[in-house]
Amino acid sequence: MCTDISKDGMLQGSSIDIYRRLHHDFPRLNIIASGGITFLHEIEELDRSGIYGVIIGKAIYEGRINLDDLAKFISE
Repeated sequence: MCTDISKDGMLQGSSIDIYRRLHHDFPRLNIIASGGITFLHEIEELDRSGIYGVIIGKAIYEGRINLDDLAKFISE
């Protein structure tokens, strides 16, 4: 798990480039991105980039991300 603490809880967007670099440098790690995730499109972009998972907090609480929209990311 990697948290950009400068963005955590700020609802200013995530550090997608940092997570991409980590995934590129350490492709065997299952990276979980945390901090600043504000909109669904960020999760989609992280998913396309090969990021294993995300932690979402305030964006759900504030209603910016709907739990129903996250269903497509859940695998059984």
